[in-house]
Amino acid sequence: MSDTILDKLTALGLTLPAVPAPVAAYVNCVRSGNLLFLSGGLPVDGEKKIIGKVPTDVSMDEAREGARMIILNRLAVIRDAIGSLDKVRQIVSLSGFVNSEPDFHGHPQVINGASELLVEIFGAKGHHSRTALGAAALPLNVAVEINLIVEVEDGA
Repeated sequence: MSDTILDKLTALGLTLPAVPAPVAAYVNCVRSGNLLFLSGGLPVDGEKKIIGKVPTDVSMDEAREGARMIILNRLAVIRDAIGSLDKVRQIVSLSGFVNSEPDFHGHPQVINGASELLVEIFGAKGHHSRTALGAAALPLNVAVEINLIVEVEDGA
């Protein structure tokens, strides 16, 4: 029997957080056909928060870690929506936003934290199209925000 995605997470020393509650007038996830459209996730897990501008308040490494935190909370949303991460067919698209100073140009490197983790977890199913942008400000002054589009199995 092949390992499950949760087995893979455990082997990587990772655990899924509780599904985060939306902080405004939206839902975490909307399904259309076999696609899940996930709202922007923030690097917040309990008391741990990655807050501030990159690279002034938050280092590039801290921001990359924030991107990884977001992937784990987005995976918790996916599991909540379809019951199992093993029903993911493909991570289709990722859009990442970095709360950065105007002269910062390392957005792709920050968002690589998320992209690389998805491939580490899902293998070929984790490869995705991507946008990595800088932003003048993000909600709650977080350093990073990421949303996803994910294809799931029929009937998942």
